[in-house]
Amino acid sequence: MDDKITIIEGPTPIFEPVQDGWAMSLNEGPNQAVTALTRLRTFNGPALVERCYQAWDNQLPIHLHYRNDIGLEQTAPILAARNVESEDGHMLLLWIYLDSEKVGFEIDVGDDDGFEDDFDD
Repeated sequence: MDDKITIIEGPTPIFEPVQDGWAMSLNEGPNQAVTALTRLRTFNGPALVERCYQAWDNQLPIHLHYRNDIGLEQTAPILAARNVESEDGHMLLLWIYLDSEKVGFEIDVGDDDGFEDDFDD
């Protein structure tokens, strides 16, 4: 059985911090991991989700294998997977663990100009 889902082409995945209570509860314990979500377009999302379910059913780990921003290969344990069908095809949602000492999140505050315009009366 293949113990990883590998991103062959495309950019580095974008990892979003998880705010869902159920996903955050998966990380309770002594480890210092950050739970994150990534969305990946794929040709066959149901088969990839099934691969995750088979690994977990056999009590085996499964990992996301990808290249980071500088091209180095990295892996992250997958804790949940879901396939969503869209107009563009299959979208694979993966909830993963990231090492808290190696991760940093960027916060997009949006367009500040519109916010100031609301108070110009």
